[in-house]
Amino acid sequence: MSKDVNIDWSNLGFSYIKTDLRYVSIWKDGKWDEGMLTEDNILHISEASTALHYGQQCFEGLKAYRTKEGKIQLFRPDQNAKRMNNTNKRILMPEIPEEKFIDACIKVVKANEAYVPPYESGATLYIRPFMIGVGDNIGVKPAEQYIFSVFCMPVGPYFKGGLSPVNFTTTAFDRAAPYGTGMAKVGGNYAASLKPHKTAAENGFADCIYLDPKTHTKIEEVGAANFFGITKDNKFVTPKSESILPSITKYSLLHIAENYLNMQVEERDVFIDNLDEFKEAGACGTAAVITPIGGIEHNGKLHVFYSETEVGPITRKLYDILYGIQFGDVEAPKDWIVEI
Repeated sequence: MSKDVNIDWSNLGFSYIKTDLRYVSIWKDGKWDEGMLTEDNILHISEASTALHYGQQCFEGLKAYRTKEGKIQLFRPDQNAKRMNNTNKRILMPEIPEEKFIDACIKVVKANEAYVPPYESGATLYIRPFMIGVGDNIGVKPAEQYIFSVFCMPVGPYFKGGLSPVNFTTTAFDRAAPYGTGMAKVGGNYAASLKPHKTAAENGFADCIYLDPKTHTKIEEVGAANFFGITKDNKFVTPKSESILPSITKYSLLHIAENYLNMQVEERDVFIDNLDEFKEAGACGTAAVITPIGGIEHNGKLHVFYSETEVGPITRKLYDILYGIQFGDVEAPKDWIVEI
């Protein structure tokens, strides 16, 4: 590494740390500029920006991992690029060429290489690409200018005490509407989740389970993560819905379950009144990889899966394989890894 950043890698949390450089590109007059790296972490934008008034903004989250050999690699950044463009299409923002998205992430990681945690720490470099509508706009319509930016920071392993189950509770609140923006990674979905999360945490739960907004009978998301369950006959099952954010981690686990563990996989309805079909359950996403679910409270009754204290064997295998792929210890499927 070119510099000493003087970070205690073993005590990192998931919080903002200003790193040296970030990438910024401007869309104006119908096209993107070349983009540049800058030391400035403050955006100066119009008070009438659509991002501030009408929620015309989105973001992504991915990580850079240092391998045992000291190399640095990204995990499926093309999928983040595709998902961001799907969001952009939904809220009428300009698409970002996939190569530009990946190149911006690579530039930011290279420019902040000293902040990529060492392999043995289990910590990673979290990368946050985002786009906002800017300019002098006051009517409810798409902006005429946009900023695409990518910044990064080192974050610690999500599980300080190792992989351990936590409990969740269902909520009467919805994070998205039928035919709304549930499949898009827009900030409004997360704003909608703040109150129900606070209520769940105050009642001693890790987060809340969102049921389908139309009937409130089917599991959709677990906080800001996707749900999966392992049935008693060893199928990997995850909900299917137009209002679920398509998790890159979830689709990676679907592939791993089918191709590494030879399991049957299903994307289908998961009814909250039929939790007995699962012997293990978990939530998955970029930050945590996998959060094992000990139990789900619904209508005042706690349904426990494998255990409230022990991780189920299949959940652990899935975690170990995915974690191993991300850190370069397990052979990855074709095109999943981008070396920097």
